[in-house]
Amino acid sequence: MPILEILDYAGVAVFAATGALSASRKQLDIIGYLFLASVTGIGGGTMRDVVLGATPVFWVRNPAYLIVCASAGLLMFLTAHRFESRYRMLVWLDAVGLSAYCVMGAAKGLAATGSPTVAVVTGMLTATFGGILRDLLAGEPSVLLRPEIYVTAALVGASVFVCATIVGMPLAATSALGVVTAFAVRGGALRYGWTLPTGKAGPGRDPSDVM
Repeated sequence: MPILEILDYAGVAVFAATGALSASRKQLDIIGYLFLASVTGIGGGTMRDVVLGATPVFWVRNPAYLIVCASAGLLMFLTAHRFESRYRMLVWLDAVGLSAYCVMGAAKGLAATGSPTVAVVTGMLTATFGGILRDLLAGEPSVLLRPEIYVTAALVGASVFVCATIVGMPLAATSALGVVTAFAVRGGALRYGWTLPTGKAGPGRDPSDVM
C-alpha cells in the first residue's frame, strides 16, 4: 500500500477515534459514537476535496473510509470507559491524526494544483477541520480557542513536507519528515504549553454593554 494511502487511512481512523472519545465523554449512545466518529474522520478530507473541486469527495468514491470510521467508533464504544483519562487520550490521538493528515492533505493539494501555497493550505485544512467540527458538535471547547499551538503545527508539518518535496527528496522521506515535524510541534505544545504571542488588546466587552 502506498505511503500516502497509509497516511490517509491512518488519519481517518485516528480522527474518528477522537470523535468517538468525545461521544464517550458526553455519554452518548452508539449512534452518537458512530456519528461523531464519521464526521470527525472524514470532515477534514471532505473540506479539502470541496476546496480542490475533487468531487465526488473521497469517501463517496471509496466507502471503505466510512467503514474505517464506523469501526473506530464501535471500538471506542466498547473500550473507551477503560481509559483512565479519555481527554488526555483524545488530545494525543488528535495530535497523531493532525500529523498524518497535514501531510496527506498537502500531498493531494500539490498533486491537484502544483502550487506549494495551495498545498500548505489544503494540508492545514485537512488536518484541522475535522477536529473543529468534533468540538463544535460535542460542545467541547474548540481547539481554535485553546492557548497551545494547534493549527500552526499542521501549517509547519505541511510546509516541511512541501519544501522537502520541492527539493526532490523521496516520498517516504518527505512524508516521514512532515509527520514527525507536525507531531513534534503539537506534542511539544501539549507537553510544555508552547503558545504563540497574543494580541495586546483587552478582552471584548459583553454585547449588552454596547447596545
